[in-house]
Amino acid sequence: MGGICSLIKGSLAFVCWVINTVFWVLPIVLLSPIKLIPVPFIRTAISSLLDNCATAWISINGVIERFFHPVKIHLHSDAELSPKEWYMVIANHQSWVDILILQRVLNRKIPFLKFFLKKELIFVPFLGLAWWALDFPFMRRYSSAQLRKNPKLRGKDIEITRKACAKFKSKPVSVMNFVEGTRFQANKHQQQNSQFKRLLKPKAGGLAFALSAMGEHINKLVDVSIYYPDKVPSYWEYISGQVNEVHVHITVTEIPAEMRGDYMKDRAFKIAFQEQLNHIWQEKDQMLELLAKDNKVDQKV
Repeated sequence: MGGICSLIKGSLAFVCWVINTVFWVLPIVLLSPIKLIPVPFIRTAISSLLDNCATAWISINGVIERFFHPVKIHLHSDAELSPKEWYMVIANHQSWVDILILQRVLNRKIPFLKFFLKKELIFVPFLGLAWWALDFPFMRRYSSAQLRKNPKLRGKDIEITRKACAKFKSKPVSVMNFVEGTRFQANKHQQQNSQFKRLLKPKAGGLAFALSAMGEHINKLVDVSIYYPDKVPSYWEYISGQVNEVHVHITVTEIPAEMRGDYMKDRAFKIAFQEQLNHIWQEKDQMLELLAKDNKVDQKV
């Protein structure tokens, strides 16, 4: 009986999400050509309008979630957030559900979240154009083999990052970066021989390039730790009501001057930046351990 209820709830939630997505993506796509007009004021105004559409889309997704599969989110934070600030957001990554949780707890509290996307995703029908219209930064990464074959490509990915982030200087924005680079899985954790118990090793390059590209415009770091007490859920398990609770811990700190520099050419800065990120990751690992212990105590009680 429980399986049938989950199937019905998940199916209805998915249909509602599709309808809501189409409802908001259509005006975003239709309005997107206006961004091509080479007038800064018009581009800024239309970008704000499109962000408002996206924010409304996320808000209605939240209503759908609370109706079909209410999840108790324990928010551990006393941080002051504002939609008028510039933020760099980092988080641990375990499931695509992480994005839904981040959008739910941060929507309307900070500027609409912009995720770094692979360049190939721009060709996804409708959504690719919508992501472009919403100024999601599309990244192009070159493999070691490609760089050996064509050395002229070296540094191109950094230049692409700078251009992608340059447009964020005109209005407040939140740039999201999963610095582990991929979702946490036991086999990946073992292959990396990660020094962290609940995290993969953080990759500093993308974060360092983004901070460099944004300059002094972005000055606050939002560090989000997501913990699932039962198990890490799949997208279907989440929308079908099989997730009861999630713990989210948020800290906000000023981005120190020591985290700004030339990651490619300054080896000393590169090493120091990685060490600072490792320190942040060590604290995150300890926080996840604490949340896990607290949850086990609660379960015993």
